[in-house]
Amino acid sequence: MDLRRAAVPVATVWTDPSSARPVDAAAVSEAADIAEWLTAMTREENIALCEEKRLQTQVLFGDAVIIDDIQGGWAKVAVPSQKSAKDARGYPGWMPLGQLAEGAADHPVEKVMVQSKTAPFIRSDGQPSFDLSFATFLPLVDEDESTVKVDSPVGLGLLSRKAVVFPSRSRRASGKRIVRNAQRFIGLPYLWSGMSAYGYDCSGFSFSMLRAGGYLIPRDADDQSAGGRKIDPQSMEPGDLLFFAYNEGKGYVHHVGIYAGGGKMIHSPTPGKKVDLTVLAGTVYEKELCAVRRYWKG
Repeated sequence: MDLRRAAVPVATVWTDPSSARPVDAAAVSEAADIAEWLTAMTREENIALCEEKRLQTQVLFGDAVIIDDIQGGWAKVAVPSQKSAKDARGYPGWMPLGQLAEGAADHPVEKVMVQSKTAPFIRSDGQPSFDLSFATFLPLVDEDESTVKVDSPVGLGLLSRKAVVFPSRSRRASGKRIVRNAQRFIGLPYLWSGMSAYGYDCSGFSFSMLRAGGYLIPRDADDQSAGGRKIDPQSMEPGDLLFFAYNEGKGYVHHVGIYAGGGKMIHSPTPGKKVDLTVLAGTVYEKELCAVRRYWKG
């Protein structure tokens, strides 16, 4: 098995090698810069990523991928950390080969997680530093009062201790803590297939908030709706996932949000919109609610 790691802060997984447009150059370069990419796109070009189904998902710095094939500088991959009905091994798609580093860090070591929205990664080899996204996990090598030293696909690096948490040193998140993390992203623009603090789609948002809390769930909304603990809508609590289906809740699951309490949910709605705190009553969401699932533990 050819396992490699994402060697850029946010690596985008495309539907196929022909999916990338000229405006996507910053996203497919070997030094992928997602902030530059998002700035370069017009609103219409951003929305087209969804309408034309150009993207599949994203992976964060250090996440492992399985390579099935290599064609002309592109790698056909599966993402083991993102469970999917599309492939039993993990979410499938295509990535620029230059964004992947050989060798996956699979030895059991303690990991730190970036808790800030973004955090500077200071390279020990003197190369320019770059910002990592919230919910990036990296193996811990050493620590002191102000910094942590971590392993990475580009070698050792430093992160501010204030920007990270140590998941193995605390309990997994409660539902309320999941909501508090989600609230920090209210106002963030939607990104189709987005999985980072630069932009989330609806299921990427729920996946990432749960993953940050210590729960690994499927990647897509329909798959997420089939797992977890079934909850009666009258008994839902903050942190539960709410699922919505076409045909007033009887059709295909097309959306997911995080219940925030008080009849509201936090979600990344649709292309062109932003992460929002939405009242359910009197909306299409109230009509389309089809399932409530709880992945967090009390």
